[in-house]
Amino acid sequence: MKEIIRGLVQGWGVDDVGFASVCDYRSPNSPAIESLFPGARTMIVMAFQELAACESPSPQMAMNARLDLMEFSRSTCYRLARFVEGKLGSPAMTVPVAYPMDYSTPEKIGVAEVSLRHAAVVAGLGTFGRHNLVVHPRFGTRVIFAAVLTKLDLAPDLPVRKSPCTDCGLCVSNCPAGALDKAGKTDVTKCLRNSQPYGMGGSIAFWSRFGAATSEEQKTMLRSPEYMSLYQSAFIGYQYFCFRCFAACPIGRTVK
Repeated sequence: MKEIIRGLVQGWGVDDVGFASVCDYRSPNSPAIESLFPGARTMIVMAFQELAACESPSPQMAMNARLDLMEFSRSTCYRLARFVEGKLGSPAMTVPVAYPMDYSTPEKIGVAEVSLRHAAVVAGLGTFGRHNLVVHPRFGTRVIFAAVLTKLDLAPDLPVRKSPCTDCGLCVSNCPAGALDKAGKTDVTKCLRNSQPYGMGGSIAFWSRFGAATSEEQKTMLRSPEYMSLYQSAFIGYQYFCFRCFAACPIGRTVK
């Protein structure tokens, strides 16, 4: 059954797929799978390779490629879940690639329901690198993950034993925010401030200034490039301006 699923999703364009037992999955912050999907037994984790657009000097080109990839990964997840339920007769749930997230308590802010990084590692799709992202043996860091949970009892794949990461330090030295200076920890605040300047933090700062501004200043602010960028970010819903740690990693580069 595993090979049927593997062949199916790779035929759809998925670059790699791994299987993990739910009981082997561990994430330091995300909730237990049982609390999300009682009775789930297997995680089917898919890897999607980033395009070379992540190296583009244009943030818009890099961001567009990521949005395309996320749309593809989401549709693939749904398609696989439909196959598992309709053809294999087992309940299935798709895992959010990014949003939605639970913001009901301060402890949950920024914490995904399922850590796709930890799921990928336990499914044999890579190991954690110096930048705390997963390094795939073939694709390096230029990869995102998506997953489907199911009650099917499928044999887990073996984890990657030898880390592809060479600890070259290029991800650290190329991080403009200095968010990776401490080994084993990403300074999320520094990272988000630089990679998502028009996210929640940028929006709060703008509207705080707007509330204290005069009527004429407010009119000017609403015609500013800053506001236009905030507006665009709000309806796109996912807007990264930095892919340095992805682009700097030399592992898995295949396009010259």
